[in-house]
Amino acid sequence: MATKNQNLSEYDKHTIPNAKDFRFGIVVSEWNSNITDNLYKGALDTLIEHGALPDNIISWHVPGSYELIYGSKKMQDHQVDAVIAIGCVIQGETKHFDFVCEAVSQGIKDLNVVNDTPVIFCVLTDNVMQQSIDRSGGKHGNKGVEAAVAAIKMAVLRQA
Repeated sequence: MATKNQNLSEYDKHTIPNAKDFRFGIVVSEWNSNITDNLYKGALDTLIEHGALPDNIISWHVPGSYELIYGSKKMQDHQVDAVIAIGCVIQGETKHFDFVCEAVSQGIKDLNVVNDTPVIFCVLTDNVMQQSIDRSGGKHGNKGVEAAVAAIKMAVLRQA
C-alpha cells in the first residue's frame, strides 16, 4: 500500500501562498462527525495558519455527504474564493456506499465544471472506520489539511 506508515499531510509550508485576501467556505457533513470534525479542524487550522482571517471563513453543516453537493453549490453563491466539501462515507453491507460515493464525486466535479468557484473534494471513502481515523489526524495525516492547501492554491489560480 502506497500510504503505509506515511503521513501524507506533510508539506513545505513556505511554498503556500498567503491566504489573507481570500474568503473560504467549508461545508461539513454531520454523518460520521467523529471523523468530519477532525477533518474540519485540520482544514480550518491550516487556512488560519496560512493567513486566512477567521471572519473570511464561512462554515456550514449538512446532514450527510450526499448533501455536500447542494451545500457547496449554495456556498459558491456567498462570494467565496474556494469551497471545501468535507465528508466521510464508510463501506457497509449494501450498495448505498457506491451510490453515495459516485453521486458526491460526480456532483462536486459538476460544480467545478459549471461554476467559477472551485470546490475541493475532502470526502473520505474508506472501507472501515480505522482507515478514516488514520486519514483524519491519525498515522496518515489529516486530509482536511491537504484540502485547505488545495483550496488556497485554487483560490490563487481563480484570481489569476
